[in-house]
Amino acid sequence: MINKIKTKLYFVSLSVFIVLIDQFTKYLIFYNKKLFINKDFILFKIDFIKNYGAAFNIFSGSRVFLSCISIFFSILLIYLIFRKNTLNTFDLYSYSFILGGTIGNGIDRIYKGFVVDFINLNIINFPVFNLADISINIGFIFLLYSIFKNSR
Repeated sequence: MINKIKTKLYFVSLSVFIVLIDQFTKYLIFYNKKLFINKDFILFKIDFIKNYGAAFNIFSGSRVFLSCISIFFSILLIYLIFRKNTLNTFDLYSYSFILGGTIGNGIDRIYKGFVVDFINLNIINFPVFNLADISINIGFIFLLYSIFKNSR
């Protein structure tokens, strides 16, 4: 029983770590725009975008709706991590990454009214994104892998 609790706390701690790293990088960009903007790092450059929507700027201007969605999914993921005993380690990693990214972007939406995006890829034309977005996508890739692996 104690090992299960420690394991669950590990995965929530991973989410908290992701939130801290995400918020720290957004803080650096937000308060040091002139220092970082247009810096080129071979594969990407640093920009500063205020994203008032969700992925690809959908639901732009729907701050309350998107904030409620963030809160709902954060609560759901915390519930799944702590209460669902049939989850394997891979599922727990996927939920932790999605949770960290959801909370990271949710904090921005609730407190600033927009999400700070700053990573602009040089190699393809793609919307500007942040570390929370990367975390959510890693979590979804893990989740898809787990679904396909278990369906065989």
